[in-house]
Amino acid sequence: MQRRKFLLNTAITAGSLSLIGSKGLGAILAPPAYKLTPLRNNVGIFTEQGGTIIWMVNKEGIVCVDAEFPEQANHLIAELKKKSAQPFQWLINTHHHGDHTSGNISFKGLVNKVAAHANSLTNQKAAALKQGNDDKQLYPDTTYTDNWKIKVGDEHITAHYFGAGHTNGDSFIHFENANIVHCGDQVFNRRYPYVDRSAGASCKHWPLALEAAQKKFDKDTIFVFGHAFDPEKVVGTMADLKAMQNFMERLVAYVDSSIKAGKTKEQILASTAIPGITDWQGDGIERGLTAAYEELTS
Repeated sequence: MQRRKFLLNTAITAGSLSLIGSKGLGAILAPPAYKLTPLRNNVGIFTEQGGTIIWMVNKEGIVCVDAEFPEQANHLIAELKKKSAQPFQWLINTHHHGDHTSGNISFKGLVNKVAAHANSLTNQKAAALKQGNDDKQLYPDTTYTDNWKIKVGDEHITAHYFGAGHTNGDSFIHFENANIVHCGDQVFNRRYPYVDRSAGASCKHWPLALEAAQKKFDKDTIFVFGHAFDPEKVVGTMADLKAMQNFMERLVAYVDSSIKAGKTKEQILASTAIPGITDWQGDGIERGLTAAYEELTS
């Protein structure tokens, strides 16, 4: 949005608005286009606004992992209906945050079942109560606390819970035959992460969860991330999980050593870089620093 405003203001200031055709101006002001990208074995991703969605279409039905926001979920649903007349069998949430579950409501009366980790459901209800939008939620009707597995057509889908990280309810969702895993927000690829301590996040355990995921999956696994600094890099490899693990380990180590060195909270939060980390970008470094400080001093 800021870029579009800049381009429009520049055109006006230069007195050249008349030179921009209606199509050109429309392109500047138009919202980002949504995109369906096939990956492997009838499984692909949907990107528009919010956390990345995985979709699967086969002869028995349709499965979606995460739902972004209502408008975006409607775009996804419309596109998947073009691909198949089969029923929407499952909607699975990687965790409770609104950019992954607000769109659940668009599946109401359409999808047969909604699943998530038990802590994700608890967190979603608590957030809705706090925000006063309980009537805009479609809550999971199926929950689990460890591993959970379903079969839809020729695809086996397993949810793995490796413990707290981004929240205390984040799951890795594995499409086994396609060998594609949705990591949810356990991976912010090269982007400073949001750490939700109010929902049980743990900076200390986060790298352990990522280590467990690396042991569970293999070198041929395609990984889908909730977010990335480069929007085109929400799909990656095992190396990206390792990089995220390294980031979290160094974040905790840096904050811990700073506390032991007698630095104040304000001094720590004023940091603009984490030693040994050169490939994480964007704004929001203070979110991780704050969360690590609070966890280590609680």
